Amino acid sequence: MSLAIRPLPAFTDNYIWTLSLPGRNAACVVDPGDARPVLDYLAKHELTLSHIFITHHHPDHTGGLAELIKRFEPVVYGPDNPGIKGINQPLAEGDELDLWGYRFQILEVPGHTLDHIAFYCDQGPAPILFCGDTLFAAGCGRLFEGTPEQMQQSLGKFTALPPETLVYCTHEYTLANLKFAIAAEPDNSDLQARIDRESEKRRNQEVTLPSTMALELATNPFLRCQSKGIKQTLQGRQLNTDSDLEVFTALRQWKDNF
Repeated sequence: MSLAIRPLPAFTDNYIWTLSLPGRNAACVVDPGDARPVLDYLAKHELTLSHIFITHHHPDHTGGLAELIKRFEPVVYGPDNPGIKGINQPLAEGDELDLWGYRFQILEVPGHTLDHIAFYCDQGPAPILFCGDTLFAAGCGRLFEGTPEQMQQSLGKFTALPPETLVYCTHEYTLANLKFAIAAEPDNSDLQARIDRESEKRRNQEVTLPSTMALELATNPFLRCQSKGIKQTLQGRQLNTDSDLEVFTALRQWKDNF
C-alpha cells in the first residue's frame, strides 16, 4: 500500500503534511506548528499520532509539539538541536528511519537555518521529499542563519534526486515565487505555463503542492543559476554573474526585497 499524504492548512500559509497508510489507525505529521489542525484531523479520521517529523526549529514548524506529545507520546524525529524540546530521535546526515516499512533518508540542508534537515524516501510510486523551508515551489527559503554557499550546496542535494521526486514544502508561496521567477527569467516558456496552471489552482482554492524536482529544475530560478536569461536579467541590474554562487547570491538578495 502507498502512503497517503495530505496537507493540513495552518496559520496564513503553512501546510502540516500528514502521512498515513490505509488500514492502519496511525498517522505521522511533518512540522506541526499548530496542534489544533492535527488534533481535528486525527479525531475526524479516528487516528492516533505515532510519529512526528521536524525539519527545523522555527516556531511555525514546532509550536504544536508540546501538546501533541502530551496527548500521544509519539516518536519525534528531528535535527540534533537541544533547543527543540520534544525530539526523542535526533538525526544527522546519512541517518535512516523506518516509518511503517518505508525507509526515509536524512539530508542535512543548512541555509534557511543551520539545523535544517530534510526527509527523503525513494520507495512507493514516486520518491518523496519533505524539505521544510529549504526548497519552495519556484523558490527557496530566506537565509536567516546560513550563507548563500551553504544554501546552494543544500539545494544541490535536492537537484541530485530523481526528477520524478515529489517535493513537499511547507508554505503556499507558489504564486509569489512565480512572480519573482518570471521577472528573473521572462523568456522561460515552461515558467509561463506553470504560472497559468498554478494560478488556476489558486482561483479554485486548490493546493499547488507537491511539486516535482523536474518542474523545479525547469522553472525555479534558484536552481537555474546557469541560465543565460537569468544572467542577462541580473547583468541588467548591474549585479555580478561571474559564478553560479554569485548568481544565486544576487537572486536571493533581490528576492528578499522584491
